[in-house]
Amino acid sequence: MKIDGMDRAFMVIGENVHTTRALLRRNKRVTTDADGADVIGYVTGAGEQRFLPIPEVIKATQDFQEGRVKHFKAALLQAMSGTAGAQAEGIGYIQAIVDKQEAAGADYLDVNVDEISLKKEEQIEAMQWLTGRVQEMASRPLSIDSSDIDVIAAGLAAYDGRNGPAMLNSASMERPTALDMALQFGAAVVVTASGASAMPDGAHGRVANATTMIEAALEKGIPAKDIYLDPLVFPVSVDPEFGRHCLDAIREIRQRHGPDIHITGGISNASFGVPARKYINEAFLRLAVEAGADSGIMDPVQNDPNAALAPGTPSHAIALATDVVLGRDPDCKAYIKAWRKKELA
Repeated sequence: MKIDGMDRAFMVIGENVHTTRALLRRNKRVTTDADGADVIGYVTGAGEQRFLPIPEVIKATQDFQEGRVKHFKAALLQAMSGTAGAQAEGIGYIQAIVDKQEAAGADYLDVNVDEISLKKEEQIEAMQWLTGRVQEMASRPLSIDSSDIDVIAAGLAAYDGRNGPAMLNSASMERPTALDMALQFGAAVVVTASGASAMPDGAHGRVANATTMIEAALEKGIPAKDIYLDPLVFPVSVDPEFGRHCLDAIREIRQRHGPDIHITGGISNASFGVPARKYINEAFLRLAVEAGADSGIMDPVQNDPNAALAPGTPSHAIALATDVVLGRDPDCKAYIKAWRKKELA
């Protein structure tokens, strides 16, 4: 998408076509219908209010008992194997998510089914089904995402390219064969800064691992413009240094590898464990772009990149969130105090 004031496009990898997505059960969208059945409310692209039945298999999970509803997983289960009415609502729910992501500016739709099942064969079946349906619903290309390379292969094989070349999410030192797969399918590729057996330590480890993967991708013949480097965004609530580590790595990677590659990352990872997460996400996004990022794996509905990256003095909430990201607010104390006093709105 084009961002006002930026001299290059900001590439949004929309992350909501994803079985990890959860709503709190106290969310007003999680309710009951006239018959007392548990449902999730949603609005279609045409503005119609609809309700997705929550399948019993979801209600039996620990997540549900602890107050969370994996809403996209519920939709996918209903769409693939629900009764006729529930199946239609599942498909409608997926269509509504696709429509909203595209309307908000997503350049790719990240598709992930990892939590549909613990069985690989069921993950592969779900990935094939979902890729086939979403490519019909969408106008943007798909980013095929999984922790299992065989599931990624199934998704890439099911994608027919009608909306443009796919993306493979992701390749790493732990699974370098993913680069060959990206080349085989003519896909762009997210390469991560993770190590062969562990996560990187600080900015230096990120830069070293990222350089290894970028150079490997270039040597394979993948064009620089199709390489998206994920420096790995960790929750700032866990360690106040995590934000700076990632931002420092982005600066050095951009300096080393020039303007042709893309630098992306899971923007919402920064805010895990912190209330009012959208402000942390927006602050991290602003800082990442200043450091050299030109892409984000994110929900553009919750955090509009155009609004987040608009020039001008940031709001009080974003200023407080920036202190959190940069480690200037240990344990997020000032930020959480402001949230409790309702000063972030």
